[in-house]
Amino acid sequence: MIKIAPSILASDFSNLNTEINQVVKGGADLIHLDIMDGVFVPNITFGPEVIKCLPKFEGIEYDAHLMIAQPENNIQSFLDLNLDRIAIHVESTIHIHRLLRVIRDHGTKPAVCLNPSTSLTTIEWILEEVDMVVIMTVNPGFGGQSFIESGLRKIEALKEMIIKQSLNVEIEVDGGVNAATVSRLTNAGMDIAVAGSAIFKSNDYAKAILALKQPE
Repeated sequence: MIKIAPSILASDFSNLNTEINQVVKGGADLIHLDIMDGVFVPNITFGPEVIKCLPKFEGIEYDAHLMIAQPENNIQSFLDLNLDRIAIHVESTIHIHRLLRVIRDHGTKPAVCLNPSTSLTTIEWILEEVDMVVIMTVNPGFGGQSFIESGLRKIEALKEMIIKQSLNVEIEVDGGVNAATVSRLTNAGMDIAVAGSAIFKSNDYAKAILALKQPE
């Protein structure tokens, strides 16, 4: 069964702790943090000062997705938060290998993220350095966008790369994941589904999470 990572970008920020508590009780496996700087992507969300106030839960990982330019300049402030996973966009830095090693050496799971138009060849020589690859199936920057169909082929190709190299690397998919797309994404090789609107815009978070884990 796939893991579900609700993205708090779609939640009610005026009631953030309660929103997170509700999705955890509803069966979430991770909590996804979309961190945007207004430079790498055309939106600004939140940073370390907000994250350090979020509630902790045993067995629930915080999954930080850094959509920021030159993340090496700010990585220490995120490492200091003792997050469970940190994903860096391959497009955001020219020293991705070094940065992944810094994250690993801190004891955090390193991950790499690819925009829809970015080829898998960009991570061919660093795949063994990561615990997870995030495949964007929308263009990053805003929630609620439509799913980009070509992402399915990229997920399938990535799964083949992982199997061929006998690696223990999870595939997380971010963008347009909902009840209509989750089965195809899972069949393509998705291990973790990031879902924002599909969960937080529903009337019943537990029911929405279960629908993603066990689609009809």
